[in-house]
Amino acid sequence: MGVDLGALAESRTLQWSELGGKVVAVDAYNTLYQFLSSIRGADGSLLTDTQGRVTSHLTGLFYRSVKWLEAGIKPVFVFDGKPPDLKRKTLAERRERKEVAEEARSSAVSEGRLEDARMYAQATSKLTPQMAEQAKQLLAAMGIPCVQAPSEGEAQAAELARKGMAWASASQDYDSLLFGCPRLVRNLSTSGRRKLPRKSEYVEIEPQLFELDSILSHASLTRQQLVWLAMLVGTDYNDGVMGVGPKKALKLVGGAKSFKEIVSTIPDKTGLGHWEEIEQFFLHPPLAEVQPFSFRHPDKPAVVALLCGQFDFSSERVGRTMDGLISQQKEAGAQTKLGEW
Repeated sequence: MGVDLGALAESRTLQWSELGGKVVAVDAYNTLYQFLSSIRGADGSLLTDTQGRVTSHLTGLFYRSVKWLEAGIKPVFVFDGKPPDLKRKTLAERRERKEVAEEARSSAVSEGRLEDARMYAQATSKLTPQMAEQAKQLLAAMGIPCVQAPSEGEAQAAELARKGMAWASASQDYDSLLFGCPRLVRNLSTSGRRKLPRKSEYVEIEPQLFELDSILSHASLTRQQLVWLAMLVGTDYNDGVMGVGPKKALKLVGGAKSFKEIVSTIPDKTGLGHWEEIEQFFLHPPLAEVQPFSFRHPDKPAVVALLCGQFDFSSERVGRTMDGLISQQKEAGAQTKLGEW
């Protein structure tokens, strides 16, 4: 889930037109989990093909990618590598929460409480290596580049943005900012009309832009101090200090010259974990050397063969969607050439 910096991280609504022509490094696992969480049946069950294989991730990936491409966005999907040992406890806790949520979902289904079942189901999502590989195959057919990170995908995405290979990274996690990403776009994969839980009301979700320099300037912090603040609040690698939220952490960090100085004032240090190692991981994460990537035109036959031939998607709907994308891209290309002429 990442660190909660919402109380400090000011943002602005990002118009889709502002993203046209820009490369965006997408946190692949974070995005696929969102699709697995939201694209479900009335009882919370995942979409599957005739063989019982999950297809919710492919459904979300296909139609959302088409929307991005039609808007002129150039997505690059960055996939997680091996999680750091620092994250072992967090991953174990997530597995436990998923098991509890699955039990609650099963009970709700058996009792006919479908809305409750769907709510619990959103916390049971599991992304397997096979699903990640299927996503990579679809992205290749769509002409969208992928980058394999050695460890955390959001750290690698942040590096692409830092180097200018991407304009921003797209993720729901604020951790991207801790890894030094100059611009973070949230809600890029979840934008649109969404129903509020247990209510007959809908809200409009729009992309939000967070700029690191603006956040640091507003809070009078350096990036290293932002990392200290996050460790006090709690990250994927430590629990944080009991009773310390973003605002209180900001007071503790302000003016401090080292995190060791802050630690010396905290009576109960158990929630800080291996803070020296965590600090270094945020500031110097494992990264891959990425070669310049290229964007290709989508391959309609390859997309149809994968989605319809292997996973039973509607050939009519997929074909119509691909035809619309290809037609739109040709028109956009023609307008660009005309403008250049």
